[in-house]
Amino acid sequence: MHSLLSGFGRSTLFRTGQIGIYIKVLAILLAFPLSAFAQNELSLADAQRLAVDRSRQLAGQDAAVAADRDLAVSAAQNPDPVLSAGIDNLPVTGADQYSIGNDFMTQRRIGVMQEFTRGEKKRLRGEHYEQEAEKTLIEKAEMTLVIQRDTALAWLDRYYAEASARLIEDQIRQAQGEIEAAETAYRAGRGSQPDVLAARAALVGLQDRASEIARKVRIAKIALVREIGEPGDLPLAQKPSIDQIPINPGALDQHIAMHPGIALLAKQEDLAAIDAQVAQANKQSDWSVELSYAQRGSQYSNMASIGVSIPLQWDQANRQDREVAARFAQASQIRAQREEAMRTETAEVRSMIAEWESARERQSRFERELVPLSNERTQAELSAYRSGKSSLNNILAARRNETDARLQALQMEAEAARLWAQLNFHFLHDDTGRVAPDKDAQ
Repeated sequence: MHSLLSGFGRSTLFRTGQIGIYIKVLAILLAFPLSAFAQNELSLADAQRLAVDRSRQLAGQDAAVAADRDLAVSAAQNPDPVLSAGIDNLPVTGADQYSIGNDFMTQRRIGVMQEFTRGEKKRLRGEHYEQEAEKTLIEKAEMTLVIQRDTALAWLDRYYAEASARLIEDQIRQAQGEIEAAETAYRAGRGSQPDVLAARAALVGLQDRASEIARKVRIAKIALVREIGEPGDLPLAQKPSIDQIPINPGALDQHIAMHPGIALLAKQEDLAAIDAQVAQANKQSDWSVELSYAQRGSQYSNMASIGVSIPLQWDQANRQDREVAARFAQASQIRAQREEAMRTETAEVRSMIAEWESARERQSRFERELVPLSNERTQAELSAYRSGKSSLNNILAARRNETDARLQALQMEAEAARLWAQLNFHFLHDDTGRVAPDKDAQ
């Protein structure tokens, strides 16, 4: 059993000293620059800081940590002494009935009893609550990451919705110019009424798309205001770079170990191992010492007594040994859950990385090839129209194709940005801004 206990101590990922990582994590997650916000522009970092500041859950976690720290000190103390008082051997019949001082056997007694808990037990009980405090810090870091991720997604949704709106507004201005050109050509006898109608229909189509995108902008603003309050209505600053993610695919297993959910399971495994050690320590009974003083009648001598008590663990096989086995079984269960969760999380993160890379590749292809080709086609149709070799319908079709290409490129960038946010705020980081296990891996 002792070797099993040592095995649990070696297998668990998070041990003494790891709490410093979580303290650094919280310090980094809660500290953001205010420069852009001071200029009435809302950066992503400002939005995340505001969202964290608004959270009451994080304040509640601070209170929970303080409570665990206090319990750690309390649990490492001996039990309170027990004061006892009473009357022994009081006559209830005969001539001395209910007399306190006539019978030599009657005595008024006062005493105190103290249980002395073994030092190893007290240390382990205190360590249990220290580990609970560390687990609470991990939970707080996890909450902070979730708040930051959700805020980042809301900020990015609004940013790309507004970018789409600006793109459609540019297309609407161009469509209005095309209507004017079609009407001028029609009045001059160089165009036809169907060209004018087609240009107006194209404008209506763009205006409808603008209305749909405006709805998305309003919804995105509402979502951002929900996360950070009134500053969510401020103009947005420039978007952060989404070209890099703080994850090394070659060391993904070490990154996964710093996922808050995995870290929590590791800390629960720590707690289960400590509880197993406490159960094993309970196989050695604690002693109690009692000291009492008894006063008898004036004609008799007073008495003092001292005694020692110790529980008799006469059935350890069915009580203490069973509890130890149960605690080790619970630790094994949590370890299996952590290992399974790591495999699942690894697959999910690999999938997100693959999706992010694919979105970046598609965005690059759209911007590098499809959008320029669509623009060249539009310019070619315009030149042909001016020389009388093309129709307005061809120009409108080219415009629609170019608008679709630009919107698709923006959509691909938005998809990549959302995946970037999910990956960037997926793992705990150290004070260098890198995923903490990377430092150890090197």
